[in-house]
Amino acid sequence: MAAGSVLGLAAPAPAAGGPAVGDVVVFSTEAQPLDTYVDPAGCQQLPIVAHVLTNQTDRPVKVYGNPFCLGPSVVVQPGYGTHVPGGAGSFSA
Repeated sequence: MAAGSVLGLAAPAPAAGGPAVGDVVVFSTEAQPLDTYVDPAGCQQLPIVAHVLTNQTDRPVKVYGNPFCLGPSVVVQPGYGTHVPGGAGSFSA
């Protein structure tokens, strides 16, 4: 238990309130390039035909089913991805 406490203290915590460091990458279709959000902060509207979001930042991002980052969300941890709602979704970092 003591070792776990020490390890928890050794890992640097992301700065609260600042932008996430890294990229959020969104795949929409095979016919268009990836959308990359570098060091995203705040609410970002997803492309209309967004299909998959990958979180390559240093902190969790939340995915919403509306363009306003309101209501229920799915949390995507760093290094993971998720399918996203098409048409009017958003994410916040």
